[in-house]
Amino acid sequence: MRLPKITSSLVLLSAFLLLSGCSRNPVSGKRELIFMSQDQEKAIGQQSHPSVVATMGLYEDKKLQDFINDKGQAMAKISHRSDLPFQFFIVDSPVVNAFAVPGGYVYFTRGIMAHFNNEAEFAGVLGHEIGHITARHSARQQRTQILSQVGLIAGVMVSEQFRQMADAAQQSLGLFLLSHSRAHESESDEIGVEYSSKIGYDAVEMADFFGTLKRLSERSGQVIPTFQSTHPDPGDRQQTVKKLAQQYQKKHPGTYVVNRDSYMRMIEGMVYGEDPKQGFVENSVFYHPELKFQFPVPKEWRTENSPIQFQMAPKDGKSLMLLTLAQGSTLDEAAQNVIKQYNFKVLENTKRTINGNQALVLVSEQQPQQQQGQAQAPQDPNTVVRVGTWLIQYGGNIYALHGMSYAAQFTTNLPTFRTVAEGFRILTDPDKLNRKPERILVKTVPRNGTFEETMRSLGMPANRLEDLGTLNGMQPKDVVQQGTLIKIIGK
Repeated sequence: MRLPKITSSLVLLSAFLLLSGCSRNPVSGKRELIFMSQDQEKAIGQQSHPSVVATMGLYEDKKLQDFINDKGQAMAKISHRSDLPFQFFIVDSPVVNAFAVPGGYVYFTRGIMAHFNNEAEFAGVLGHEIGHITARHSARQQRTQILSQVGLIAGVMVSEQFRQMADAAQQSLGLFLLSHSRAHESESDEIGVEYSSKIGYDAVEMADFFGTLKRLSERSGQVIPTFQSTHPDPGDRQQTVKKLAQQYQKKHPGTYVVNRDSYMRMIEGMVYGEDPKQGFVENSVFYHPELKFQFPVPKEWRTENSPIQFQMAPKDGKSLMLLTLAQGSTLDEAAQNVIKQYNFKVLENTKRTINGNQALVLVSEQQPQQQQGQAQAPQDPNTVVRVGTWLIQYGGNIYALHGMSYAAQFTTNLPTFRTVAEGFRILTDPDKLNRKPERILVKTVPRNGTFEETMRSLGMPANRLEDLGTLNGMQPKDVVQQGTLIKIIGK
């Protein structure tokens, strides 16, 4: 007997819920409906890790890696899910960030490691990230999305009136999920206080680090209303975490360490900011010292660099250029791989030479994915993406430079794309080839004075004072005592 659509959907949902069942949350102890098993969490981590490493790269520093492994494993043992195979990594990114992937994978950027000023700050953030995993936040977010989406889908089936409200409902759902995510962040802050305190660190320092995050967000123009952010405001978190830490220490009297000097010595020499060997932009040119090539960057275009690709785009976001490696030993083989990878329909195909390098130039349109056996649906010309691809054989590699925009604007953008691609050439300038990165240098404060006076006495330029203040968690007029270890930037 065939059931009506809505009844059938609800029966399937009920069966799914029964099969999934409820499980007890390791942190809260409450029974919850979870659609992701622990084995699935582990599988997600195992599958995601190679992509994280390929995208960001690992930062090679044995003493730092040993440190986060030691502290991470100590914290994992006292966590609510000590049976998980936790792993800890430092990724080679200047961005100040830390994140966790289901299954026990925890990552710190070298950018955030540089901005910690003691072991206790690190331990608090470590506990926060482990907390995301132990509280099963990814699985709980998935549950919320599934149930909310099912509710919307069922409602659309039921009534025409509900169908007309679907767009508004989706927007409301988005705001609900933001709030849900903020709740997870707050829960992880509380877990971070507990975990870092349990392994002997002063969690008040975790609160102080949110002051550093607030300064960073304000400097980068990322000040947004709290209700529109997936993370609570850093200033609010600073006050909340400080209270949580003080409450924990009052309830569990003991000795809680900070370990400033040992941490400062450990990060001395760490790369700070962009690492030139991974490529850098200067005076509207992208230089890659290790791979020894350069090409122009259109003026005022924004850029983003990673170990696997370099991308750039104008502020209006109506076009994009992307540089990456193409797979294949010949230009023709590389072209076939690119066509397959991006589902291109090739409109033009020509071979040429670019500054002495053999090249193949394609003009293509990206085709939408379709189910097997389905006819190709007609495309809206206003949403068709047209791509100019320059495959350039150089230095034992084949590089793919893609310039893309909607088809209607492609002819207008093509001269810019062509200028960039035809500017690809060998890098021979010794200054660019031998460019050294900035590094964290740790100095002893020579005499009592303000932070501003101390930086001046250590030879730091005035235009770096805000950078250095954020890096050290200090304000210009803060008093610094003689003999204190402090960070400066040098080469």
